[in-house]
Amino acid sequence: MIKILIVEDENLIRKGLVHSIDWLSMDCLIAGEASDGLEGLKVIEETKPDLVITDIKMPLMDGIEMLQRASEIWDFEKVILTSYGEFEYAKKAIDLDVFDYLLKPYDEEQLKKLIERVRVKIKEKRRYKEFLASVKDDEDFNLIKPDSYIKEQQGTSKQVKSAIQYIIDNYAEKIKIEDVANYLAVSSSYLSRKFKEETHHTFHDFLNKYRIQKSIELLKEGDYKVYEISYMVGFNDYKHYATVFKKYTKLSPKEFLRKR
Repeated sequence: MIKILIVEDENLIRKGLVHSIDWLSMDCLIAGEASDGLEGLKVIEETKPDLVITDIKMPLMDGIEMLQRASEIWDFEKVILTSYGEFEYAKKAIDLDVFDYLLKPYDEEQLKKLIERVRVKIKEKRRYKEFLASVKDDEDFNLIKPDSYIKEQQGTSKQVKSAIQYIIDNYAEKIKIEDVANYLAVSSSYLSRKFKEETHHTFHDFLNKYRIQKSIELLKEGDYKVYEISYMVGFNDYKHYATVFKKYTKLSPKEFLRKR
């Protein structure tokens, strides 16, 4: 069941959303309602909804500020109610990772389609949470064990061991397989083939896994912002880091932090 909070200062619109929609048929329930952003923030803290549908221009606190502040304490999906005249103002909410916008006066069929889409996303997020809950200890996030190739594997050649050590020593820098091949005085094609044969990873995959593993260690320490960590482990672009992080952990960096 998806818990929904409606925040709207126009009583007729708010009550219409709360009472005239067959929420149960969409596997949803109304967890609460509020007539301004300040009350909405309080209800978010109390009810911890999966989805907040909110107007923007409201007394005491507007919808954007409410979403900003609420996002610091709870992870939820956001749908903004807006009129044509407010749409430019609504765009300020793009940085808040808003799921979608609903124009007033809303169309019930359009609303139902929107709810179905957001419901799919919420269920995906719940699966991620279940995945994290199933993690018993840090070994589950030990994506790669470079030392095992260097110290334990009998079948690992000197060149591949040296390449792995190069990754350990230089993962925070820009690294290409050509750089490592030059360092080892071998061809990049030879090193690429040997690396894949002996580790069962491409050089690029091994490097990225090690970088993400090191970033997880830094995330757990809690001393740095996520975007700072992305640069500290060798990524030049935060969005690329987040994409790679999710590829290997099934979570975004921010989701990982929220669930720890």
